[in-house]
Amino acid sequence: MSLDDSADLRWQGGGMCNLYSATTNQEAVRRLFPKISDRVGNLPALATIYPDQEAPIIRNGTAGELELVMARWGMPSPAFALEGKKTDRGVTNIRNTASPHWRRWLGVENRCLVPVTAFAEPARDADGKSRKQWFAAVDPDQPMFFAGLWTRWTSVRKLAEGEVTADLYGFLTTEPNDLVRQVHPKAMPVILTEPMEWDIWMTAPWVGAKALQLPLDEGKLEAVDG
Repeated sequence: MSLDDSADLRWQGGGMCNLYSATTNQEAVRRLFPKISDRVGNLPALATIYPDQEAPIIRNGTAGELELVMARWGMPSPAFALEGKKTDRGVTNIRNTASPHWRRWLGVENRCLVPVTAFAEPARDADGKSRKQWFAAVDPDQPMFFAGLWTRWTSVRKLAEGEVTADLYGFLTTEPNDLVRQVHPKAMPVILTEPMEWDIWMTAPWVGAKALQLPLDEGKLEAVDG
């Protein structure tokens, strides 16, 4: 197991973004993407989204249109991570896109935009107590999306549930900007805020899309209370 591979196992090992919120309503998404097909039904505001929960993603549909659907947070784990285990809880955060495990899902058919309002990183108070530090857009009207990957996969997520086939997703991480680095020095999610970035992520060849794997300008984010 390489260091790059082990660094991707954020669900198994913890320590990265494993909590976020998506409170933007469906109408706001439809305004941003007027031709999108909405397949999620009545979507409530999701103030806390944890690994393996269902949450909305925007993906390319089979007919060439964008579609808003629900998927479970946590992509399939690499084979080495499942040795001796009966379940695959999934990988939430993806850093090493050069890994053969992730390369199969880098095409436009497996890319997605993940609506996000705020995300949390593990932090510690001055007295050493652990807490969650939330980060949100400075401009409350600024739409944000994680740069995500999705796939349909058959696995055992929970023993009680047994084998299931489900749409799964995760999102890319990158080096942190100066704001996030104060709390988490290793990584932050890849966040896209501009329509041109959304279009590149959803339509461009990988060589162009990969250029978006950069930290968001810290001037666009602020630390907020949970």
